[in-house]
Amino acid sequence: MRVLVVHNDYVSANPSGERRVVNDDLENLRAAGVDVRAYIRSSDEIQGLTGAAKAELLVRPVYSREDTAKVAQILRDDRIDVLHLHNPYPLISPQVVRVADAAGVAVVQTVHNYRMACVNGAFFRDGEICTKCATKRVPLPAIQHGCYRESRAQSVVMAAALTAHRPTWQLVDRFLPVTSFMVKHLRDAGIPASQITPKPNTVHDPGPATAPGRGLLFAGRLVEEKGIQLLLAAWDHFHRHGGGWLDELTIVGEGPLRTEVERAARALPGVRYLGPVPSEQVGELMRASAAVAVPSLWFEGFPMTVLEAYARGRAVVGTSVGSVGTVVDGEVGWRTAGTEPEDLAAALAEVDALTAARRGAAARTRFETSFTPEVVTKQLVAIYEDVLALRRARP
Repeated sequence: MRVLVVHNDYVSANPSGERRVVNDDLENLRAAGVDVRAYIRSSDEIQGLTGAAKAELLVRPVYSREDTAKVAQILRDDRIDVLHLHNPYPLISPQVVRVADAAGVAVVQTVHNYRMACVNGAFFRDGEICTKCATKRVPLPAIQHGCYRESRAQSVVMAAALTAHRPTWQLVDRFLPVTSFMVKHLRDAGIPASQITPKPNTVHDPGPATAPGRGLLFAGRLVEEKGIQLLLAAWDHFHRHGGGWLDELTIVGEGPLRTEVERAARALPGVRYLGPVPSEQVGELMRASAAVAVPSLWFEGFPMTVLEAYARGRAVVGTSVGSVGTVVDGEVGWRTAGTEPEDLAAALAEVDALTAARRGAAARTRFETSFTPEVVTKQLVAIYEDVLALRRARP
């Protein structure tokens, strides 16, 4: 079986879990004996474009002549059996799906976000969830609000791409949403249930869990949708109303809200901000914590932070919003009743030594049974084999 993985990486200034998933898939598939190749573009390339190439950006999300030709050649020369698409925007375009289908190559796509119906892929605007475009054939509200990169002009381009490629997505043999929550998004976009198989992300196994510490850890982008402001307000409320067993909140990460986080670290009891740190140090901080906070305010995909926490035997304190609400439950963590600071503070007050240890152990067990590279890669290979068999059975 020969597989071609296709992905348009985001700008390096805004690190994305998607590229990590792509890299992990490539490594795990090769370890499983799959003959896999990669076609990767990066949005960093845009800065170096000039003249006609730069002008072509206006149409590339709809149709990229360069990438369509290159992918078609790889499919032909390397006799690819399955094209595995991740993100096609803005350089590659979904047109590669049509090229693969015409060549008789099976197509699967990992669904990391909500870009099939939302130009910014997040269903999040002006500080709150927005699904105005979820069921619209033409996402006009996205243009009105300039949802893509805060630009109406660029939103027109992405809206055109979403509209033009609605029929293209019907050619995908199997969509692989990373959580069960995302299935509804695909169904709302008109994808039949028979074309959907949830497939979670995975992380490398860091080894057996250790005993939990006393603190809470937040590791992520310091942006509104990740809920960092909610977490800080909840921590303040938690301490103003008597506190509890948790004795420290450690925050790591970078983003536009850094100044606000630094200010809170000076003002609030038990809060320390370490700035951006290497991934190895994040793992060490998780092991030193009692639980990990994922207070997301947007629908999310499958946060890698949740998987990293489970792998290290750490329970997660999360909101009930979107995907986080489906991958965090009372067995492996604490899920808030709402998204007000009082709701999250109430969840923090429930954390104690016994429940942190018990739910952390359950988190590690869930990782071992559902999320190890071996388990997830076996699922992925089985999906490849299934779509290939269905393709070959066509009249």
